[in-house]
Parts: sequence; structure tokens; C-alpha cells
Amino acid sequence: MDWSRIKYFRQFEFDDPTAPGSGANMDQAFVEHLDELRASIGHPLTIHSGYRTPEHNATVGGVDSSAHTSGHAADIGALSSGERFEIVSAAIKAGFRRIGIGSTFVHLDDDLTKEQSVCWLYPPTEKRT
Repeated sequence: MDWSRIKYFRQFEFDDPTAPGSGANMDQAFVEHLDELRASIGHPLTIHSGYRTPEHNATVGGVDSSAHTSGHAADIGALSSGERFEIVSAAIKAGFRRIGIGSTFVHLDDDLTKEQSVCWLYPPTEKRT
């Protein structure tokens, strides 16, 4: 991974919290694509989850074949419906074809071993009244 080619993100933002330096395992093309998305949005994006070790992925409830474990995914913080809409709209325009929407983040990945042109929802973690 050549981080000198990335303008808006730094390796540590993609580190698994249990493995400092593991952001180096991110896929170059994926991070470059994410960097282009960030440029089009015009303001900072917060990476909630980038690379995950298989062990940490299991701990957080990730699927066995998660794109996070191969460096092909990132969860981007989005606390409001407007932020989620902005990220999803820009991601589709940028060519992302795998999008997951959670209550506090948007998942983007480019894992070609998985179904393409899909969007899914994560169950909310907060209680509804």
C-alpha cells in the first residue's frame, strides 16, 4: 500500500483497534476510490472501521468472509439521515456497488467475490419507542 498516493486519509485511520499498523493491509485501489469519494463530498469523513483481523471481525459480529478482513471495506461515520444520504448518493455516483446502511455508519466495499449492485440495512442498535 502506497499511502503517499492518498490525499485525505492516513493509514492509522484504517487500523484494526487490536492491531496497530494493520491499516497497511488495506487494498490500494479501494482506498484510492474512497479518497476520490472524499474529494467529491468536499468535507472530512470519519472511518469507523477499516481493516479487521479475522479475530476482531468475529468479536464485532462480522460475517466470516467480511471484505474488512481483506482490506476491501470501510465503515464511514454518518450520524444523521442527511449524512447517510450524502454518502450513499456520492458513493453510487463514484461507482461503489456494495453499500450497507447502519444507524451510525455507511459501509462501502469493492469485494468482487461478492454480489454486486446491492444495498442492505443493518439492524438498529438503539431501542425504538
